[in-house]
Amino acid sequence: MSRWLPLLLGIAFPLLAHASVVVDSPVAASTLAIAAIGCLGLLLLWPLRRRAWLLALLMLILLALAYALARHGGAHLPLMLPPILFPGALGLYFARSLGRGRMPLIERVVRAIHGGDLPDPRIPPYARRLTLAWAMLLLGLAAWSLWLALMATPGGLLSTFGIAPPWPQPLERWSLFANLLNYLIIGAFFLLEYFWRRRQFPDQPYDGIGDFFGRVARLGPSFWRGAGR
Repeated sequence: MSRWLPLLLGIAFPLLAHASVVVDSPVAASTLAIAAIGCLGLLLLWPLRRRAWLLALLMLILLALAYALARHGGAHLPLMLPPILFPGALGLYFARSLGRGRMPLIERVVRAIHGGDLPDPRIPPYARRLTLAWAMLLLGLAAWSLWLALMATPGGLLSTFGIAPPWPQPLERWSLFANLLNYLIIGAFFLLEYFWRRRQFPDQPYDGIGDFFGRVARLGPSFWRGAGR
């Protein structure tokens, strides 16, 4: 169960966050928002699971802060940050690898999966274009989530602090994009590119999407730290 818990928490967070926006009852909305924050906090603090006392203490502090925000009408403010920060940080991670003297992130992954060798000379330019495409997509999604979060009313980043948004948007519209469409767009882009890649470069060492993700996961933290330098 512990193996799948981070995945389940990652799925539960946006669903609970969206439910907290569309539910009619203010009490239910606050409860669902706090539950969403709890899922996100447990997901981020998961590396501390072997230090149960510290994990429990930090979760209690987080839930207490979430409850205090909910009591003052700011239950949705913490929920607006992940759709901005996560794709934004990941987009910058992709973009950084495109700098002069660096190997594009996608090419680095392909080389690692193929044991250091590339079976097709077309792969490096394709990998650079794909790295750029991912960077633009992720940064674009983060920027749009930020704009919707600023314009959302009531409960948006501006309206919560008494600033009237110049182009007000319903809070439901922010949630629909940030908590649902955001992830569907990323998933659709990955699937379309994956099947296009298999057609253009059929000589692959992995067998299916599951095997591909398994090989990427086995690259380990040191690989990703090196890719970000």
